[in-house]
Amino acid sequence: MSAARPRRPRKTATRGPKQRGPGPGGPQRGGGSRKGGAQRTPARTTYGARAARPYAAALLAAVVVGVLLIATLSALGGGSDDPAGASGGTDGTGGESETVEPLPEDNPALDLARREADDPLALGDADAPVVMIEYTDFQDAFVGIYARNTHERLVEEYVDAGELRIEFRNYPINGPESDAAARAAWAAGQQGRFWEFREAALADEFNKDSGRFEEESLRRIADEAGVPDVDRLLSDMESDAAGEAVERDATEAYELGITGVPSFLINGHPLSGAQNLDAFRDIIDPLLAAEQEQ
Repeated sequence: MSAARPRRPRKTATRGPKQRGPGPGGPQRGGGSRKGGAQRTPARTTYGARAARPYAAALLAAVVVGVLLIATLSALGGGSDDPAGASGGTDGTGGESETVEPLPEDNPALDLARREADDPLALGDADAPVVMIEYTDFQDAFVGIYARNTHERLVEEYVDAGELRIEFRNYPINGPESDAAARAAWAAGQQGRFWEFREAALADEFNKDSGRFEEESLRRIADEAGVPDVDRLLSDMESDAAGEAVERDATEAYELGITGVPSFLINGHPLSGAQNLDAFRDIIDPLLAAEQEQ
């Protein structure tokens, strides 16, 4: 059964493949874990008044239909309660993993990687052989599990070696606090502290819609992240530029049919949920090996 189609993000401003991974379900606690649950449909999260739509509908349709991307996933809403739930040699669902082959160079899925050298929401060399795009909502429990258990190990093993680039995309599907977190994270990036902000925001388990991303808590997170000018961050996050940046990311995810987070595209190959390091290795290593053979 296909995943429920999320509602298209509205453009009025407010404040405030094949599946690799476990079964469906969205978390009830931000940055933590839970058991069970039904597939989620994003709330009517809104972004900037002016939308930035970087990809034509025809291109995105080609990506979804012709590239076996997210539209073929039956559920993207959940990760595993056990960060070690996926073991090496499997596809994360208990079956044997298939051999990962590089996509053709003219495949439109590869065009989703922006490879902007000065992108503050990216880690790694702009010309790294493998690019992983990460679609995230800061209030999602499985996002927190991935961030605390897997992200840094990917950086140490692949990013630091120049083999992997990670490009972050904000996809706030859990309401106003998710939108505030996305805007604040973008604003931290304008001062060169996006990844530090992300780490501080997801360092602990917390309740969804608990006020974690209201002004007082955002000040504390920004201080922990070493943001030089917190007042500027609070101003920047309310700007049109912040809304447009989040809208650009969210529209990309929406048009791909993503209904849950964290979701990843690794040189166009999808992976979903709070997978362990081996699940990422099962995709990255064959792609690197193919690159070396060329």
